[in-house]
Amino acid sequence: MKIWEILFVSKMRSSIHIIFSIFFLVSCSTKENQKEEPQESTSTQFVFNSNKELGKENLSDYNFFRGKLAELSPNENAHPYQLNSALFSDYAYKARFLQLPEGKSADYHPTEVMEFPVGSILIKNFYYPNDFSKPKGKRKILETRLLIHEEGGWKALPYVWNDEQTEAYLEVAGATKSISWRDVEGNPQKINYSIPNMNQCRSCHLKGNKIMPIGPSARQLNGKYDYAENGEQNQLQYWKEHGLLSNLPKGNLPKLVNYENENAPLADRARAYLEINCGHCHRPEGPAKNSALHLMASEDNPAAWGEGKTPIAAGKGSGGLKYDIVKGNADQSILHFRMESTAPGIMMPELGRKMVHKEGLTLVKQWINEME
Repeated sequence: MKIWEILFVSKMRSSIHIIFSIFFLVSCSTKENQKEEPQESTSTQFVFNSNKELGKENLSDYNFFRGKLAELSPNENAHPYQLNSALFSDYAYKARFLQLPEGKSADYHPTEVMEFPVGSILIKNFYYPNDFSKPKGKRKILETRLLIHEEGGWKALPYVWNDEQTEAYLEVAGATKSISWRDVEGNPQKINYSIPNMNQCRSCHLKGNKIMPIGPSARQLNGKYDYAENGEQNQLQYWKEHGLLSNLPKGNLPKLVNYENENAPLADRARAYLEINCGHCHRPEGPAKNSALHLMASEDNPAAWGEGKTPIAAGKGSGGLKYDIVKGNADQSILHFRMESTAPGIMMPELGRKMVHKEGLTLVKQWINEME
């Protein structure tokens, strides 16, 4: 066979393979959309993973945890942490851990996330307690997201847990898992929980033209954590004492309030909520910079965070309303309207939730209504 004939046949085989893969994905998506009621998954693991070379196939291969994987008991090189104000993800709980390369530490930054060395891994597990009134009781872990700092930058990888809670598998295409629980009032809740694909991870973590972590900044870590071996301790001090953080200054350090703390000032709570849930996109370096709506708590210009500001290109997302925030009237504010919606193209944030965060919506509504 001539060289050009060999190349032609090879190219045809490649094209057929691509077409078959696309058909497979579309078929699966169509079947999923045809489901009228969410069904519990009975499969041991998801099987679609066309990019195994991007990361380890199994979560257990990283050796973050000892013993039974679902207990999330960290090895000595994985350190737990939490944020003062956490992102809302359809009421999912999170268990966060940090692993740094041996002999390396993160550098303190006063306003942005810490400057982590190459080789760092941020580990975030999403789970639901069976009964929210017993948050330390039985639970089901749905996904683990990794942010891995490589020479070329940060890489986001989603891992999906099996129903047996024995392993999580790399799934670059994401997944949907049915989950049910009882809320703190004893009411049954159930949703089809969406696990993002790699592109969706990028859309939230993009800063400028690079993927970056969102949560672990000094003002988010400046709070207490109950460590198994040390008891309750300030996280920044813990990081410093255990060689995880360099250049921590003395004196007063920045701190973001916990928006769930009703004893904190109302405006501080609302601004903290908007920063963690919206500010990663709505900031000068974020994907939503063209909106000119900047929702980081450090923004000190009321017009920039929406007071009396007209939308630039909200479309149907404006709901026919004129201003992002109308002081004293949340019901006439686009910000409140979009937080209250679950309709695609209207709701904000547009990814990471299917439910309305009732408590967060109440907080922001009260903040707007009490503006003078």
